Amino acid sequence: MEKKKVLIMGAAGRDFHNFNTFFRDNDQYNVVAFTATQIPNIEGRKYPAELAGSLYPNGIPIESESELDRLIRKNNIDEVVFSYSDVSYEYIMHKSALVNAAGASFTLLGPKKTMLKSKVPVVAICAVRTGCGKSQTTRRVAEILKSKGKKIVAIRHPMPYGDLVAQKVQRFEKLQDLEKQNCTIEEMEEYEPHIARGSIVYAGVDYQAILEQAEQEADVILWDGGNNDLPFYKPDVHITIVDPLRPGHEISYYPGETNLRMADYVIINKEVEAEIEDLMDVRENIRTVNPEAKIIDAASTISIEDTSVIVGKRVLVVEDGPTLTHGEMTYGAGIVAADKFGASEIVDPRPFLKGSIVGTFEKYPEIGQLLPAMGYGKEQMKDLEATINATDCDAVIIGTPIDLRRIININKPAVRVFYDLQEIGSPDLNDALADL
Repeated sequence: MEKKKVLIMGAAGRDFHNFNTFFRDNDQYNVVAFTATQIPNIEGRKYPAELAGSLYPNGIPIESESELDRLIRKNNIDEVVFSYSDVSYEYIMHKSALVNAAGASFTLLGPKKTMLKSKVPVVAICAVRTGCGKSQTTRRVAEILKSKGKKIVAIRHPMPYGDLVAQKVQRFEKLQDLEKQNCTIEEMEEYEPHIARGSIVYAGVDYQAILEQAEQEADVILWDGGNNDLPFYKPDVHITIVDPLRPGHEISYYPGETNLRMADYVIINKEVEAEIEDLMDVRENIRTVNPEAKIIDAASTISIEDTSVIVGKRVLVVEDGPTLTHGEMTYGAGIVAADKFGASEIVDPRPFLKGSIVGTFEKYPEIGQLLPAMGYGKEQMKDLEATINATDCDAVIIGTPIDLRRIININKPAVRVFYDLQEIGSPDLNDALADL
C-alpha cells in the first residue's frame, strides 16, 4: 500500500510530540516536512535522524509555514496535521481552507493518539488561553502536594528552540542548569519559578523518554501546560484555568475549549479585576460545555519588592512575552502594579525599540504601550536589553515570571512584581487533590 504523504504544521512543540507518538514508527505514513510559525527562527533546520527513527535516516526538514501551499502542491501531500495551539476558530478554519484548496485533507489528532500513560499519578494544569494563570496554579498545586509529603516533578510543555538532539531530555534542578542548557527567556520564565521553590523540572523533545526518567523520582507528576494546549500525559486530575478578562475565549479558541470540556476542575482566575457580567458569562459557558466540572473561584494576587520605585514615577512596564503576543492580552501583572502603587505615567516603548523587537510590534501591533519580554535566543535578549535601556523612563516594572535583572543589565531602577493564586471559598485545590 502506498504511504500517505503528510505535512505537520507546528511551532516546535506539539508538532514533534504528535510525530513521536503517532508517526515516528508508523510505516503507513511518510512525513515529508514540518512547517513552523509563532516562534522566531525555528524553521530552516531539520528534525534530526537521531530522533526521527529508522524510517527517516536523513531526518525531516522544517520549513516556514508561509510555504505551506507550495509544499502541499509540490509534494502532492495527502494530509496536513495541524499541531500547535492558542489560535481562534476563525484562524484554524482559514488554515483548513488553504490546505483543502491545495488538495490535502486537514487533520487534528486527538488525545487517544497522543496522550501517554504514566505509572505515577499525573495532575495536569491547562488553560483556555495563554496568560490565564497556569504558572501560579502549578506553583500552588506543588505547594499543596509537598505539604502532604509528596515528591513533585514538573514536566513542562516543550520549547525546544535549539539543538534538538541535545534537548531530547532536559532536567533542571538548579538555576545554573538554565545557563548550562542555553535557555531562552521564554524557557526560563517557565522553569525558574519551579526551581526556586525546590521542584525538579523536565522538558525537551521526546516525552516518552522524559516520562520514563521522571517516573523514577516522582510521587506525583505535574503537567505544566503551554499556551492552551492539551496534556501530553493522561491526567488523573485535569485542571483547566479560564480568564474572565477575556470572556468567550474559553469556547472560541483551539484547543482551549477541549481542555475546558475535559476538565475535572475549572478555575475562574482574576475574579477581583473582572466585571460581574463577564464572570457570569464565563460561568455559564463552563456549565454549558462541561456541567460535571467543579468550579474553583480564585484571584491573582500581586506583591512587589519596593513600592517607592513606582510611586509617582514614569515607568516602563515589561510583561510576559507570549501573553502579550499570541495570547492577545493588553495588560498583565505589571500594569496592575503600576495602577495599584501610583505610577504617574506608563511610558510607551515604541519610539525606543531596537533590533528584532521592532518586528515583534509590527507582527503584534495590538501590544500597545507595553514591552513584551521577548528572548528567543541571545540576539533577541540583547535587543530587549537595548530597548529597555534606551527607553526614557524613571523606572522599570518587571511583570515577568523571572527576574530579568539576572540575565540582562538594566540601567535604571527596576522592581519585580510577584503574583500568586488565591482560591476563594470552596471547593479549592485541596479538594481537587484530595484523592491523590
